[in-house]
Amino acid sequence: MFPLDLLLTYVAACLIVVIAPGPDNILAISRGLSQGRTAACLSATGAGLGIMVHALAAALGLSLLIQASPVAFWVVKAVGGVYLLWLGWKALASRNLISFEPSAHQSLRKVFFTGLLSNVLNPKPGLFVLAFLPQFVSASRGPVAVQMLVYGAIFALLTAVIFSVLGSCASTLSAWLRRHPRFGIGLNVGAGLTFIASGLSVLALKQRA
Repeated sequence: MFPLDLLLTYVAACLIVVIAPGPDNILAISRGLSQGRTAACLSATGAGLGIMVHALAAALGLSLLIQASPVAFWVVKAVGGVYLLWLGWKALASRNLISFEPSAHQSLRKVFFTGLLSNVLNPKPGLFVLAFLPQFVSASRGPVAVQMLVYGAIFALLTAVIFSVLGSCASTLSAWLRRHPRFGIGLNVGAGLTFIASGLSVLALKQRA
């Protein structure tokens, strides 16, 4: 069902996508910088589960339905875009996305759900999964839905693992950033602008015919 050469090609493509800068890996890195490895790993796990939600939706045909329905597409796009804009505005206004003050730290539960929602509410990963996974699926190799779920699980696992590694590595810079608070402010501004740019790009998405 999963030829080795095809599987290796798929993993290589996933790695490129996961490593590319985006709101989810920046969120995991931010959690690692401000709250340590555990928070980074929880944020990364949330993002990975978000990918799995999109894969499940694609396997069940929900993503295709949303893409075909102008109203559903607009609602999903609006919710996802506004959520990313809100995360960006919050990072710019409060400057505490990356903060070393214990009072500014979020609960680990909130860290996890923010990582999950930032992915699930973003239609870009859903549309990407819908366009990406079928390229590696063939009806001659077994049930298509099962293949899509397995490929989705691989994508989700790579996302969670790589984001966890990035966030954990970032946590080692915490001590240096505590001694250079201005750099921390710059990181908050950069992260906030990235979220806003991502939110605007989501709102600018056009429905494919």
